[in-house]
Amino acid sequence: MTDHLKILLQYLLPKHLLSRLVGHLAAMEGGNFSQWLIRRFIRQYRVDMSEARHEDPANYASFNDFFTRALKEDARPLVDGDEVLAMPVDGAISQLASIEQGRIIQAKSHDYSARALLGGDKALAEPFMGGDFATIYLAPKDYHRIHMPVDGVLKTMIYVPGELFSVNPLTASRVPELFARNERVVCIFDTPAGPMALVLVGATIVASIETLWAGTVTPPTGKRIQRWDYDPATAPRLAKGDEMGRFKLGSTVVCLFAPGKVTLSEHLLPGTPTRMGTEFGRLNQD
Repeated sequence: MTDHLKILLQYLLPKHLLSRLVGHLAAMEGGNFSQWLIRRFIRQYRVDMSEARHEDPANYASFNDFFTRALKEDARPLVDGDEVLAMPVDGAISQLASIEQGRIIQAKSHDYSARALLGGDKALAEPFMGGDFATIYLAPKDYHRIHMPVDGVLKTMIYVPGELFSVNPLTASRVPELFARNERVVCIFDTPAGPMALVLVGATIVASIETLWAGTVTPPTGKRIQRWDYDPATAPRLAKGDEMGRFKLGSTVVCLFAPGKVTLSEHLLPGTPTRMGTEFGRLNQD
């Protein structure tokens, strides 16, 4: 199948319907069927089960249980130092750069609005103008829990309805404003690095996006933006390295930081593999 046809099919297929059907199957405790599906997936994508808390596929009652599997306690050591940011996910860097004139680089010849990514609220987006961003793509074989790069207090969560295009590198290079078009969950934290946004982007056959404090945010899908603002006195407080959310089936995380607050690691270039807990960057000294 040609690349052009692959992209064309994504425009034509009923992506939400297919995604929810797959999500239903993935949640089923299907006995032999679930075991067959899990073992086939492990072989197809060469999943390293030696680092999983439960290495034997038979320990997972459903495909979702397997896909959101926990790792052994020593599988992802957390980088030391209060001034050091931790990588939030396993995956690969898609893009990493400054937010210039309110635009975020998606791929060669493609960018999109930071304001649109965050749900269209100008006041919410303003603190990130001129700041830094990193987009990290999670492949099917990756560990699919998302962790905090730095200590944070949750300020706002926003559900933004949208499309469910694939977020793989091919689609990112061909579909304009992909990450600002897809369904997503936006989480804004107050941190020692100033405001930080973690945006969990949905994709084709991503059956669910969850957060630690709210559980399943989607599905069900909606047709309007929903927003939750949290009282600082009672808001969830998470430490660097704590789990903050998870995907059921793979997707992308976009991290946004305020201007002048962090320096992201120089070795992180498009295509660089990432491992949760390794050095992501450093806080700038005032």
